[in-house]
Amino acid sequence: MGKTILSIQGQKFFINEALVYSDISDVNEKMLGTLMNARFIQGVFDSENRHLFNRYGKAFDANTNTDELIAALPAWYEKGLRAITVGLQGGGNCFTIAGGDLKNNPYSADGSSTDQAYLDRLMRIIEACDELGIIVIVSYFYAANITELNGAQAVINIVTNMTKFLAATGYKNIIIEIANEFNINGFVKMPIIHESQGMVALLHLAKLYSDGIPVGCSGGGGFTNEEVCKASDVVIIHGNGESRSRLYNHIKLAKRYAPDKPILINEDSQAIGQLTVCEEESVSWGYYNNMTKQEVPTYWEITKGEDQFFAFRMAQMLGIAQSKIPEDEQIYFQGLEDHIHNNGMRFPRIASLYPEKIDYVKFYENGVLVYICYDESFTMNFKCNWQQGGVMTKTGDVWAAEVYLTNGDIKTFTHTVNNI
Repeated sequence: MGKTILSIQGQKFFINEALVYSDISDVNEKMLGTLMNARFIQGVFDSENRHLFNRYGKAFDANTNTDELIAALPAWYEKGLRAITVGLQGGGNCFTIAGGDLKNNPYSADGSSTDQAYLDRLMRIIEACDELGIIVIVSYFYAANITELNGAQAVINIVTNMTKFLAATGYKNIIIEIANEFNINGFVKMPIIHESQGMVALLHLAKLYSDGIPVGCSGGGGFTNEEVCKASDVVIIHGNGESRSRLYNHIKLAKRYAPDKPILINEDSQAIGQLTVCEEESVSWGYYNNMTKQEVPTYWEITKGEDQFFAFRMAQMLGIAQSKIPEDEQIYFQGLEDHIHNNGMRFPRIASLYPEKIDYVKFYENGVLVYICYDESFTMNFKCNWQQGGVMTKTGDVWAAEVYLTNGDIKTFTHTVNNI
């Protein structure tokens, strides 16, 4: 038996029979019993196309990737993070690598076996998190890699075998997520996952073998399903792509479907203004930053800008004392760092400790206005709050961002590109 034992009472999470965060002396009572979390989906990642991931100044190695994640966890824990999501089929390098090139699948085609190296890396994460007091949300299926499997029986075999494996470890710092966003189009050729009736059956199958490990399944941003909510131990939803009002509506719907169960958002965006909604609703929020925490190779530490600001806001919201970030360091022009590019492709954006104070941002390339963004996360070529289009850059390009604040102030940031 491990040190960190998760349990659920009604809408609240407990660790070792104490409400999560009850150990914080000045805790925000609205957040008692929640699990603030982050999508660290690539924690056990590997690929047949490993050479494609030797980017951003790093050479990819699967064991080093897991080691670096484990090394970063204590700093995240100090800021209040109490859960991470790790995927056996990982997630997408959504900005830089085509889904078909991921080739990240630990399962045999018939689902009868799982690559031992993946299981070993997963266990290292579970054990490290158990020592710290962190819950690991283990996700079984990801749409971009589902074509590696031969039909429904393979899915049944994986759910059965993986759940038996996790139960047999004896660790209780685990939540099972059957699939990441089961309703999205990538799963359409696997009806047992894609259709709600099939997912309900998989949830019940997992419960047969889970030995009390809670089970749930996420839908895409803004989606929830009544049958799946009722069949889940934990109602897992995603907030990516949603405004704050739409996220509020989504949470209210999930509460109506399953009023006696905890709601866990384990994927949203880097739009930390969403935290306000979850604080008001006493709901766990999941930080999802594709560029710093999902594009492989990944930087697992609390990096400057978006990661730093999320960590501060999370700690502040929970009631963990923080040293103030100076006002002139509360906005960061991100995405043009020397080492963060893919053959010259970069993703300029404005990170802010308090994005609610920003009205809009103008982006300039070599003195020419090229884009205006009016919505968080204040990115160049905005698509939604977690996704943007890239720009090709070359050494010597000068980029600028004019940040128009709601109080009428304008702050200007510049960066000269260096493609090392």
